[in-house]
Amino acid sequence: MIVYLLCMLLFLIGLYGVLVKRNLIKIIIGLAIMEYSLNLFLALIGYVRGGTVPILSQDLKTSVFVDPLPQALVLTAIVIGLATTALLLAVAIRIYKKYHTFDIREIKRLKG
Repeated sequence: MIVYLLCMLLFLIGLYGVLVKRNLIKIIIGLAIMEYSLNLFLALIGYVRGGTVPILSQDLKTSVFVDPLPQALVLTAIVIGLATTALLLAVAIRIYKKYHTFDIREIKRLKG
């Protein structure tokens, strides 16, 4: 139970970075932290204490298996998150080249 609360705390730290910070790079880092916390949460959902690999064996009724579906979903989410983060960083670099700042307040003021 404590691990799930730590995942929520990590998500809230990322949310704080997105909502409060005014630097584009810090906002992107906050989004990445939120994404990593969700990936960790999904991986924890599939974990079973004392579970074994879900491979066919002789004692199917007595074995406790780990659910592989959340792990597969997390692997897909990691790839999508990496592409999203790369795209956000590319957009931030283009904004910096145009406005010469990462500050959101300055970018809103310059509009053009």
